[in-house]
Amino acid sequence: MTEVAARAGISAETLRKIETGRAPTPAFFTVAALAEALELSMDQLVVRCAPLAA
Repeated sequence: MTEVAARAGISAETLRKIETGRAPTPAFFTVAALAEALELSMDQLVVRCAPLAA
């Protein structure tokens, strides 16, 4: 987690908040930086983060 946060240019605490839902609406640029750090396109990130159908 710390490595991904550093590559994205955000703090580990910010990433923790995003992951736990305490930051439910992260800024677009934060999401884009995380996608780049994870070597994912924005489309791939959306698919991976979409809620599962009920």
